[in-house]
Amino acid sequence: MARVVLAMSGGVDSSVAAHLLLEQGHDVVGVFMRHGEESAAACDLENGETNPLLPLLQNRPDHKQGCCSASDAEDARKVADRLSIPFYALNLQKDFRRIIDYFVDEYTIGRTPNPCVMCNNWIKFGRLFDYADSVGAEFVATGHYARLVRDSNQQTRLARGIDGTKDQAYVLFGIEQKYLQRMLLPVGSFPKTEIRGLASKVGLRVADKKDSQEICFVTSGHHGDFVRQRRETIDLSGDIVTTDGTLVGKHVGIENFTIGQRKGLGVALGTPHYVVRIDRDSRQVVLGSHEELGRSSLTADRTNWLIDPVPQSPFRCQAQIRYNSAPQDATATLTMADGEEQLQIDFDQPVHGIAPGQAVVCYEGDMVIGGGWIL
Repeated sequence: MARVVLAMSGGVDSSVAAHLLLEQGHDVVGVFMRHGEESAAACDLENGETNPLLPLLQNRPDHKQGCCSASDAEDARKVADRLSIPFYALNLQKDFRRIIDYFVDEYTIGRTPNPCVMCNNWIKFGRLFDYADSVGAEFVATGHYARLVRDSNQQTRLARGIDGTKDQAYVLFGIEQKYLQRMLLPVGSFPKTEIRGLASKVGLRVADKKDSQEICFVTSGHHGDFVRQRRETIDLSGDIVTTDGTLVGKHVGIENFTIGQRKGLGVALGTPHYVVRIDRDSRQVVLGSHEELGRSSLTADRTNWLIDPVPQSPFRCQAQIRYNSAPQDATATLTMADGEEQLQIDFDQPVHGIAPGQAVVCYEGDMVIGGGWIL
C-alpha cells in the first residue's frame, strides 16, 4: 500500500488511526508536531540552530531521536513503539508562533479566533503535506472525526463523521480542496466508544485518556491571561454596559469576552444577560437579553470551497456558526466587496451567538460545501 504520514497527538484518536492504517496495509510514519517555546538538544543542528524538520527515514527502529518532552509526545512515542512504527517530531515552533500571533491579535480587536481551524489550514494540512512530499509519502492522515467520500461525479468530498457528538468536519472547512484526495481520516467512520474499545483491544495505553478540551498552547486554560501576557503594553480594559447604554460594571480587558457569553461576566443583573457586542474602539462590552443576541444574517470573507464548481448563488444550505453549534437552514449568496469574494448567509430563523472571527461553514446534508470567516 502507500506511505502515510500520520499526525500523532498522543491521544486515543490518532493512536487508533495508526492501528487502522496498519491494518489496511499502509506504511505508517508517526509524526508529533512540537510547538514548545524551547527546543531540546536533540532538535539542534551542528551549527547550533534549531532543525525545523527532523529526518524521517532512519534505519534505527528504536525511535528515540526526537525533541518532545511533554507528556503527550511521550504518549505518542509509546504508542508508536507498541505498534512498531517509526516516530519522529517536527519542530514547528515558528509555524505555531504564527497561530499564536493570530490568536492574540484577534482577541485584542474584539474578535473570537479559532486556532484549531487555522492549525488545520496552515500546519496539519499545509506544512505537513510539505513534509510528506519531501519523504515521498502519498497521504497525510489525522485522527479527526470526519470522512472522505466519493460523490456521483467521482469527486472526493469532505463529510461529517459518523459520531455526531464528536464530528470535526467543521474545523476542516479551510483546507485546500486539492488535498482532499491525499487525506486519510481513519476514525471518522467509527463512533468514539468503538475507537476506545479498539484502543483497549490492541493494548494501547491511551485507551482511557481523556479528550483534550483546551487550546494546546494555552496550557493554563485561561486565554485572557495568555493574551495579556503578550500584550502587556496595550490597555484593553473598559466599561460593561447594557444595550440601552446603562453602565453596569468595569472589565480588565475585551479579550475575556466572546459574543454569546453568559457566565463570567463580572456583573450580576438579576436576569440572564449575554454579550451581544464588543466595541473594539471604545472597549465596551455590551450585554443584552437572549432575544437581543439573535441575528438573522451574517457576512463572511476569506471564503474557501471544497467542491467544484462552487454552487451558483443564491443556494440553500445548512450553516454552522461554531464548532459546537447545530447547523441552521439558510440561504447563501456570494457577493463581491473591494474585489474580494464575500459570503452572505440569511437564516430562516434567528440564530444566537454569531461571533466575528469564528467560521461559518455551509453543508449540504453531511457534505461540507465550504465557508468563510465571520465579519
